[in-house]
Amino acid sequence: MKQKFLHIIGALLALFLGIMSTFAGTSVLLGAESKDYNVLQWLVVYNVVLGVISIVTAFLIWKNLSINKKLILVILGMHFSIFLYLKFISETVAVESIQAMVFRVSVWVVIAMLTIVIPKYFYKK
Repeated sequence: MKQKFLHIIGALLALFLGIMSTFAGTSVLLGAESKDYNVLQWLVVYNVVLGVISIVTAFLIWKNLSINKKLILVILGMHFSIFLYLKFISETVAVESIQAMVFRVSVWVVIAMLTIVIPKYFYKK
């Protein structure tokens, strides 16, 4: 029962982050929202695509399908890679974009802990 609760929390976090990323990015792409800082168009597209993938992953976590673990790690790895690029390579990125990516990485670390690490090590059968 506790393990199911952890998966539900993980799924809700993934769903929240996915919806937030999809709506925020789509509004920027459609011109409904403008920012006071430099917007990297490719990063907004990336955030929308990963937002949609996050929503799908939330459903897979909720259903406790085995592929969800792979998707969680792929999403976490992609966000972390983009964070490293933005932080150490990009010269045109806004601080807000780096902060948003740190937030995404942090949330996905929590999701991975709730759905992969804790169940694996604390709820062994």
